[in-house]
Amino acid sequence: MNYDIQQVYGQAVTSPQERNKVLRNTYWLLALSMVPTVLGAWIGVATGIAAAMSPMVSLVVFLGGAFGFMFAIEKTKNSSAGVPILLGFTFFMGLMLSRMVGMVLGLANGAGLIMMAFAGTGAIFLGMAMLSSVIKRDLSSMGKWLFIGAIMLLVAGIANIFLKSPALMITLSVLAIGIFSAFILHDLKRVQDGHETNYITATLGVYLSLYNVFQSLLALFGIFGGRDE
Repeated sequence: MNYDIQQVYGQAVTSPQERNKVLRNTYWLLALSMVPTVLGAWIGVATGIAAAMSPMVSLVVFLGGAFGFMFAIEKTKNSSAGVPILLGFTFFMGLMLSRMVGMVLGLANGAGLIMMAFAGTGAIFLGMAMLSSVIKRDLSSMGKWLFIGAIMLLVAGIANIFLKSPALMITLSVLAIGIFSAFILHDLKRVQDGHETNYITATLGVYLSLYNVFQSLLALFGIFGGRDE
């Protein structure tokens, strides 16, 4: 990968060549970010570190770690430290995902369900990427409504830690797939329109959406398609 910080950071992207460069670097970094994510999930399952935490402790660690990393990424996105910090964040996210991955792997068809969730996430990403390249209208106005929806999902998800409602969990998972699929479309379109000129910021946004789509698909497949040993 060739990360040309001098040409990408801090400048308005106006030419198609520059926009394509930001988009290409975003795709490369997004692909690279899958490696520490898988590594983090594998280590988490192998050690049981995430599963050993209580739901409340896990929530505090997740929120604290995630927002801490995102703050650091925002501060270093214009420097060479931005990429390693982003990759460290994806490792942390994989580690936190290991709790659900371990639960699904405990099912008789757990490995198959994980592959289905991965394939479904990939299909959604490809669909949104293709859609973003053919839609001509500016989708920037979607951002605030999607953000509001994401905040509402977060609040409802925290509430469900105490409510423990399977019906609410299913509803939130379905809504999350819809909202974060739209986020993928929105974020990729912003890059293609030249509204987002920083590929680290673009990668972070798309990565978070993919993470939530995968997690939601995995939850639904585990609920409806899981078979006990």
